[in-house]
Parts: sequence; C-alpha cells; structure tokens
Amino acid sequence: MSLKKDILWRVRFVYLVTLLFALLIFGKVIWIQVAEGSEWREKANKVTLKDITIQPNRGNIYAEGEKLLATSVPYYEIRMDFRATGLTEELFQRNLDSLSLRLSRLFGDKSALAYKNELIRGRREGKRFHLIRRRVDYNQLRELKQFPLFRFGQNKGGIIIIPDNQRIQPHGNLASRTIGYTTKDERGNFVGLEGAYDSLLRGEVGVRLMQRLSGNVWMPLNDGNEVEPRDGMDVLTTIDVEIQDVATNALMEQLKKHNAHHGTAILMEVTTGEIKAIANLEQNSRGGYSETYNYAIGESIEPGSTFKLPVLIAALEAGNIKITDSIDTGEGSVTFFTQRISDTRKGGFGKITVQDAFEVSSNVAMAKIVDSQFRGKESTFINKLYAMKLNEPLNIGIRGEARPEIKYPGDRLWSGVSLPMISIGYEVRLTPLQILTFYNAIANEGRMVKPKFVKALKQHGSVIKTFPTEVIHPEVCSQATIRKVKPLLEGVVERGTASNLRNDNYTIAGKTGTAQIANEKYGYRSNSHISYQASFVGYFPAEKPRYSCIVVVSSPSNNVYYGNLVAGPVFKEIADKVFSKSLEIHEELNTNNTEKLAFAPYSKSGSMEDLNQVFKTFGIPVSDLSNGHQWVNTSSQDSLVLLTGRTVADNLVPNVAGMALSDALYLLENKGLIVNFRGRGTVLKQSLMPGTRIRGGERISLELSITN
Repeated sequence: MSLKKDILWRVRFVYLVTLLFALLIFGKVIWIQVAEGSEWREKANKVTLKDITIQPNRGNIYAEGEKLLATSVPYYEIRMDFRATGLTEELFQRNLDSLSLRLSRLFGDKSALAYKNELIRGRREGKRFHLIRRRVDYNQLRELKQFPLFRFGQNKGGIIIIPDNQRIQPHGNLASRTIGYTTKDERGNFVGLEGAYDSLLRGEVGVRLMQRLSGNVWMPLNDGNEVEPRDGMDVLTTIDVEIQDVATNALMEQLKKHNAHHGTAILMEVTTGEIKAIANLEQNSRGGYSETYNYAIGESIEPGSTFKLPVLIAALEAGNIKITDSIDTGEGSVTFFTQRISDTRKGGFGKITVQDAFEVSSNVAMAKIVDSQFRGKESTFINKLYAMKLNEPLNIGIRGEARPEIKYPGDRLWSGVSLPMISIGYEVRLTPLQILTFYNAIANEGRMVKPKFVKALKQHGSVIKTFPTEVIHPEVCSQATIRKVKPLLEGVVERGTASNLRNDNYTIAGKTGTAQIANEKYGYRSNSHISYQASFVGYFPAEKPRYSCIVVVSSPSNNVYYGNLVAGPVFKEIADKVFSKSLEIHEELNTNNTEKLAFAPYSKSGSMEDLNQVFKTFGIPVSDLSNGHQWVNTSSQDSLVLLTGRTVADNLVPNVAGMALSDALYLLENKGLIVNFRGRGTVLKQSLMPGTRIRGGERISLELSITN
C-alpha cells in the first residue's frame, strides 16, 4: 500500500469515527431533550429556582390601655465558619487577639483568653457552624459587625448571622403564666393566652419564588404566584397593669411574711366577668417567688369554709330553715360516725343563729344544719349544688383548667361522713377561679358570667372581633335567697371572722376560709405536721358591687394560717388600689360652700410641649423661665408651677432626674444609650453623670422613686 493510500485510509477512518461519535452525541441530545427532558428541567429548576417561606410577624398581647404584655423582639444568633473561603490562616492569626478582647468586653461572659482558646480550638477542628453567642440584640450586632475579622463579612471573616425573633414580656413576672408561651418542639407546649390564641397570633406564612444568579445570589422572581405573609392579630386582654402590679406585690409580700409555698390572687369585674388581675406565685429554689404554674386555673383544692356560701344557699333554697333560726353548737364539737368536726373557738359558740354561725364560720353549726335538712335526702342536696353549676368547668379557653369535683351519693368514695364534710368545704374540689366565679354571681344578683381574659382582636390597629360577656347561668338561686345571704357576707367583715378588713372608706362582703391540705399518702397529717390553706373571697363595695376578688395562700409555715390574717390583707390592698383609682366607685363630692379647695400643684420635669398642654387643659398657672428650651425642670410654688430650662447637649449624657420614665427613656435611647431601670415613678438617680461624653452602646441604669 502506497503512503498516499495509507494516509487517505487513516483520514477516512478518523472521519468515520468522528462522524459516529457526533451522531451518538446528537442522538443523546435528542434523547435527553425528548425522553428525559422533563426530568432534567425539574432538576435544573431545583438548582436555580426555589420557594422560600416568609414568616409573618406574630401579633402582640396588650393589657388595658394597649400596654404591651407580650411582643416579639428581633434577636440574633452569632456563629462562625472557620473554613470560610477567604479566611486564611494569616488573616485569622492577625485578628485573633483583638477579636477575643472585643468579644469579652461586649458580652462580659468570658475572659479574652477564654474566647481566644475557643476560637483557636474551632479553627483547629475546622468547625463550619460554631456558636459564638445567642440572644444578641440589634445594638450589640451593629457593634459586632465592626469587630476585627467580623468586619470582612461571611466569606472572608467567617461570621454567620441568624435572625431569631424572641418573645418577651416587658412587665416581667406580672401575669406571666396567664400570658403564657408556646414552644417549638415536636409536640409543642401551648400555655396561657399565647397558647389559647396561637393560631390567630402567629398569622399565615407567605411563599416567594427565588432564582439563583451568578455568585450564589438569590433574587425574588415575580411569576404572579407569590403569596404574601399575613401578620398575626393582636390580642387585647382585660388585664389592668397597675392593678396587676399591686396584686403581684401584695401577694408576694404575704407569701414572704408567712414563708408560704405558693399563692394566687384574682380580681374580676362583677358585671362583665373581665379579669383585671391574676397573680400566681410559687417559692423557688432560691427562696424567692416567681410565676411557674397557674394555680388560679389549674389547682383543684378543697375550699374549706368559702364553700359554706353555696351550702347555706342550698339549705335556704330547700325552704326548711331561716337566717334567724338557732343552732346549738354546744362546746364546739360534734361527731358523725367516726368523723369529729370542731370549731376553732375553744369551748364553742353555744347557741347561735344561722346568721351568727355563718359570720363566725362555725363548722359545727353548718354540719348540723345540713345533716338535719338533708340526711336521707343527700341526692337533693348535691343536685342543688349541681344546679348552681358548681360541678362544671368554666371552659375559659386557656389550657389546664382543673375539673371541679363534687361527689354524688352512690359514688365509690361516698360515705356516711360525706354530707357533713361537704358542708364545711371538704370532699369537694374547685379551683380558685371557679370559687370566685360563684361569689361573683352572688354579687351580680345571681347572674353567673364566664371569666373573660380577652376583650378584642385587632389587626393593624383595627378591631376585627370583640368578645361579649358570656352568661353561664342567668340565676344561680332565687332573688329572695340572694337578699338573705348578702347581709351575711357583709356581716363576716363587719362583725365576724374578717373584721380586720373593715374600713371607713368602702364596704367589703366576703368569706374567710382556712382548710387543712390533704396529702395523697398520709391524709391531713404527716409526721404530726398539718399544712393549711388560707383564703378570702368576696366583693366590694358591698352595697353596689363592682369587683370581686379571691386570694388563696397555700402552706403558710410561720404558725399563722387563718384566712383573715394571711389572705385578707392581700384582698384589702388590692381593693384599696382599685378604690383609689376608680372614680365611678366613689360617691359624688357634695359641697355647698363656694370656697376653692386648696391648690397644691405638682408636676414631673419633662417635655415643655407636653407640660404646656397639660397645664392649659387643667388651668394651672405657670411661670415660664425656660427661655425656649425643649426640656424643662418644674418646681411647685404656692400658687403656680415654675418652669426653668434644662439643657440637653448632643453628645453629652442628659440629666433625667425628676423626669417620668417615658421621657427619660426617650432622651437616653435617642442618644444611643442602653437603659436599665429599677422601680417605677420618678427618676431619682442615674448611673452616668450628666454632662459626661456619650460612647455608643454604653449602658445607663436608672433608679426610680418607687422600688417595692
């Protein structure tokens, strides 16, 4: 074969192979396009297109006056990628010491050396998602972004910033268990109002289609199928923050004084059932008290003597006894089968009327009344209690309500002593809120209303839904019986077991309760020790009831356990606060003389514009020596308020002493200071001296005039 033919043969062979290879490629392209096209297009879309979920803003929970009880605050989780593309060893080592020092100064939780060792270990192990700090606020984040190494961003500096909204309760411990929370674990935990209204508070998530561009940048793609998130609704509760504060502090002081295990206090508006305050405090491991469980709703207890009201109503409704009838209590004890029932008074009360028996809370008298009226007719007695809805839960919507227990004749645990024991509040179980709801019905002329925690739902400031008062029972007993028992409840305070609550300003009607607490294993006595529960429940003003209230203190351990001495003072302090702030309760001031009342003007320092408006509205004479200053000092003179200017420089710490907290926060936070405060009222002291230069992100502490 000649050389020319050999070359031509080789060229033809190469050409043929190339042609066949090209045909194979072309065939494969056709196959991919036609047979596998949809599959590969779907995979491509997954790489270049994706749907992202857009989280809505969770709604706020408000108290009366739209004061925040719960809101979402932006926090950030800071992590670090030690294998970031641009994070070279030389860059890491050059910034290590200064970064460690800045982290230690910002967070104050570790030394600079501890941070340095942690960063070195993370770098050595090549961690991609190392946790630096959780719950970093915005001001801290802004400072953090300027730190050595972190200022280079994620690819070069390794910093990873993860937004995470945190739910906070600005008023801390106030009604925190009733406000509640939700958890994000698999089963989830839905507590309080946060749990009850979670579906409305959380809103609806949105969906947005994103396309990946070069550089791994994702851009929103407008394809017409975008679903916008819908923010959650705001929940407007019935809680009054001022009264809630009084209830919590009054309860806490009594728990501390008597070294009690836990306690609860609830204030309800009589006609509407609105809960104005609900405090639940339990002793913690440090000896202090905090809200860890909603005893008002969840603890089913033997009420003791507070149950004597429905018991007496049942006897009066039977029609065989009158308030003026006499009962012989003997020397203060009586035995039914094997159960001895005694009065607290040594030697007994002797022969007393039914009214006296109720006012002094005679166990012997009440047991004899019920035994004489219903022995052999036990079902009639229990049916009368059931007719008052005492055996039914309130169904308030908040999870965890304990079901009331009132046993029925023939039940497994019914015995020959059940009738007299029920008559004095044992062998029955109710929650504090269920007991209060019954007393509230008596104050409300027999109309039992459901306790109400939420007034309305709002969306972007507009009311979406309101919640009317729900009636559980239009009339728990006859009007004739109500007219008989109301004076008895007043007599408890005027002459009976709660006479220490009597005062000259307003009248209180109610009932004390002191009950032994049963232990599941040992009964009412364990190692010769008896635990007690003290309570007081009632309403005020007695002649025109506006509010009802119950206080229950469990296991006071300082040898004082009676309801009037342990629970009564808390009731009184709450009632005093409500009486002082509710003008509609007070009788109209009637004076025929034309003399003016003494004028003693007083004002906190603050904004000139705001103060001027107040002074003009109330016609308070003013001497203005402020020389046009925006912020002024005030001082009360004999007949006027003197205003003098208060200088506020741009880069200097302002003097906020004498101001209201709202004005002080406005001034200080607008200058970039982080404010901590203790107490309420007027600012007395500030930690940073007025006139010193401000450093960004610096903290300042304020001490207010009322700290208890």
